[in-house]
Amino acid sequence: MDEDGNLQIINSNYNGGEEEADPENNTMNQPLLKRHRTLSSTPLALVGTKVSHIESLDYEINENDLFKHDWRSRSKAQVLQYIFAKWTLAFLVGLLTGLIATLINLAVENIAGYKLLAVGHYIAQDRYVTGLLVFTGANLGLTLVATVLVVVFAPTAAGPGIPEIKAYLNGIDTPNMFGATTMIVKIVGSIGAVAAGLDLGKEGPLVHIGSCIASLLGQGGPDNHRIKWRWLRYFNNDRDRRDLITCGSASGVCAAFRSPVGGVLFALEEVATWWRSALLWRTFFSTAVVVVVLRAFIEICNSGKCGLFGKGGLIMFDVSHVEVRYHAVDIIPVTLIGVIGGILGSLYNHLLHKVLRLYNLINQKGKIHKVLLSLSVSLFTSLCLYGLPFLAECKPCNPSIDEACPTNGRSGNFKQFNCPNGYYNDLATLFLTTNDDAVRNVFSSNTPNEFGMVSLWIYFGLYCILGLITFGIATPSGLFLPIILMGSAYGRMLGTVMGPYTKIDQGLYAVLGAASLMAGSMRMTVSLCVIFLELTNNLLLLPITMFVLLIAKTVGDSFNLSIYEIILHLKGLPFLEANPEPWMRNLTVGELGDAKPPVVTLRGVEKVANIVDALRNTTHNAFPVLDGDATELHGLILRAHLVKVLKKRWFLSEKRRTEDWEVREKFTPVELAEREDNFDDVAITSSEMQMYVDLHPLTNTTPYTVVQSMSVAKALVLFRSVGLRHLLIVPKIQASGMSPVIGILTRQDLRAYNILQAFPHLDKHKSGKLR
Repeated sequence: MDEDGNLQIINSNYNGGEEEADPENNTMNQPLLKRHRTLSSTPLALVGTKVSHIESLDYEINENDLFKHDWRSRSKAQVLQYIFAKWTLAFLVGLLTGLIATLINLAVENIAGYKLLAVGHYIAQDRYVTGLLVFTGANLGLTLVATVLVVVFAPTAAGPGIPEIKAYLNGIDTPNMFGATTMIVKIVGSIGAVAAGLDLGKEGPLVHIGSCIASLLGQGGPDNHRIKWRWLRYFNNDRDRRDLITCGSASGVCAAFRSPVGGVLFALEEVATWWRSALLWRTFFSTAVVVVVLRAFIEICNSGKCGLFGKGGLIMFDVSHVEVRYHAVDIIPVTLIGVIGGILGSLYNHLLHKVLRLYNLINQKGKIHKVLLSLSVSLFTSLCLYGLPFLAECKPCNPSIDEACPTNGRSGNFKQFNCPNGYYNDLATLFLTTNDDAVRNVFSSNTPNEFGMVSLWIYFGLYCILGLITFGIATPSGLFLPIILMGSAYGRMLGTVMGPYTKIDQGLYAVLGAASLMAGSMRMTVSLCVIFLELTNNLLLLPITMFVLLIAKTVGDSFNLSIYEIILHLKGLPFLEANPEPWMRNLTVGELGDAKPPVVTLRGVEKVANIVDALRNTTHNAFPVLDGDATELHGLILRAHLVKVLKKRWFLSEKRRTEDWEVREKFTPVELAEREDNFDDVAITSSEMQMYVDLHPLTNTTPYTVVQSMSVAKALVLFRSVGLRHLLIVPKIQASGMSPVIGILTRQDLRAYNILQAFPHLDKHKSGKLR
C-alpha cells in the first residue's frame, strides 16, 4: 500500500486464464535453468509505476551471547512472572475486545434503530418522499463520517483487515496496521458504515480491532506514549507480538459471532502460519473471556437497559427449536447447494477482483474521489433498499403465526410498509432493517410462505450487486455478512422449490446456502462449520453442514484462489503459501543463490568504516559474520544490532575480542529485541571510522542454514514453517579458500514470481491451476 493506503495492484500474481501447459514431462536431466537476469533480493513490491517497501519480521530467536547469558541467569520467579504476564495480556485482549464489540453493537443497533423508526413514522403517514429523504440523508451522513475518518486519519482502517493480519502472522511487517489511530477509526467507521445500511459487516473489522488491541497491549500503548514498565518490555519483540495478535484475531471472530471455538479454529485455519499447543490454550482463554463479557451484556440488555438493542447486534440466529429431519433423498438438494456455493463463490471472487482493480484506479486520483465513490455507493444502496419494496405485492398475514403481523417498528418479520392493515411487504421485511435482522428474517423457520419467489430473486440480485460494489470503498468493511446475505437468498429459494419433496425447513436451507457460499468464496471448512453450529445453536445440522462445506470448497478450489488470497496478491504483499509449486523441486537453492548479487559479509572483529559502508550501500537486514581467514562461519548479525552498536559507539581502539562483562555493561537482551534500523541519524567521525567493533557477542551463532543442493521447494517449506527472515546457503563441500556462505535467501527470493523472472524457462513447467 502507498502512504494514502490505496489498494496497489501487483499484476504478476493473478492471471485471468489457464496457464500454458508443457507438452512433455520435465525431468531433472533437462536443461531447465536458463538464467535470464539477476534475481533481486531487494524487499520491494513493484506495483504499477509505484514501489512499495516490504519488510519482514524477525520471528527467529536470536541466540547470541547476550541471549544465552540472559536465559541461563533467569530465576524461576522471573520465568513464572513472564508466563503470568502472557496469560494476563491474553485476558486483557479478550476483555477489551468483548467490551468494544458490545459498544459497536449497541451503537449500531440504536443509531440504525432510531433511523428506521423515523422512516417508519413518515411511511405510516403515507409521506413516502419525506421518508426517502430522511433515509437517504441519514445514510449519506453516516457514510460520510466513516469515509472521511478513514481517508484523512487512518487509510489502513479501510477494508476488513484480515488479509493484512494474515500477512503479518506469515512474517510480513504491515506498517500502521495496528496503531491506536487505526483502531479508533476502525471502531467509529464500522459503526457509521454498518448503521448506514451499506452491504458490509462488522465481523472483519472486529478481527482487526482485536488484533490492534493485542498489539497495543504488547508494546505498552501507542508508539508516542508507550508505558516503559520493565515486565512489559519483554513483549517488545516480533515473536511475542505475533502470539498476542493471534489471540486478538480469534477474539475478534468470537466477538462477532459469539463463537469461542470457532474463533480459535478461524485463527488456526485461516490467519495463523505458525501454531503450537501453548498458543492454542491462550487463544482459547481469550475467546472464553470474550464470551463471558458478551453474555453479561446480553443479560443486561434483555432487561431493557440498552435502548433499541432488542434481539439484534450480537449475531445469534438461533434455530435450535427447529426439528431437523433429513433422509437419503435430501442428499440431492444438499449436494446442489454445495455445488452452487462453490461456483457462485469462485465467480464472486473473480468479479470482485475486477471491481477492486477498477476502484484502485479511482482511488489513486485522490482523497475526494474516495469520498465521492463511497457516497455514490451509499446513495445507490439507499435508493434500492427504499424503492424496491414498492415492486412487491402485499401478502396477507397468517393468523396461525404467533409473531406480530404487520409491524412498523425497528425490527420484525412482517413489515407493513405501504400495505393495508392485515397485510405485510416481504421485500420491506428484508430491506428496511439492519443487515443482522435481514439475515435473521431470511433464516426464520416454520414460515414456508413468508417470502415470495420474486421477492427472493430481487433480494438475491440486489445483494449480489451491492456485495460487489460496496467492498473496496474507503470504509471499514467485512465480507462475512454480505456473503451470508447472498448465500441465504439462494438457499431459501432452493428450499421453496424443494418444499413438497423434502423434510428440511426453508430456514435451514437458507443456513446451508450461506455456509456454502462462504466456503466457496473464503475456502474455510472446519472453522466455518463450528461457527455456524455455534451461530444457529443446532448440533443436528452438523452432518449436512460438513457435507455442504466440503463440496463448496472443492468446487471453488478448482476455479481460483480464496478471496483473502486474491486481496493479498492485489496488495502486493509477499505472502508465502503453504505448498510450493511443483516446478520448485527442479531448482536448487545453490542455483538460486548464484542468480543473486554476491553476499556481503563482515569479519568477527570488523573495522567501523566497513560496517558503515555495508549499511550505506545495501538495504540488507542481516550480514554473515566470518572468522579465521573468512573461511569459518561464526553466525549472522542483524542490521538493527549494527545500527545500535554505532549509535552507542561501542568501539575498540585495537583489533581484539571483548570480554563478556564489556558487552553486558553496554547492552541488554530486551534492548536488542527492539527494532532500530534508522541509520540516517548516525554521525561517525573520521577517527572513529578507523576503530574496530567486536561483533561476536551480538551475532546469532545458530542461524538456519541449508546445503546448496537442497531444492527450493524444501527450503520454502522450512522457511515458512519456522518463520524465518534469513536462510543461509552453505556449500556442500567447502574447498580451500572458499567462502563458507554462498548466499542468503529471504522471503522475496522464494516467491514464485521472482524466481520466474530470473529463470523464465521455468514458466513452462508451472502447474496449470487457474489463478
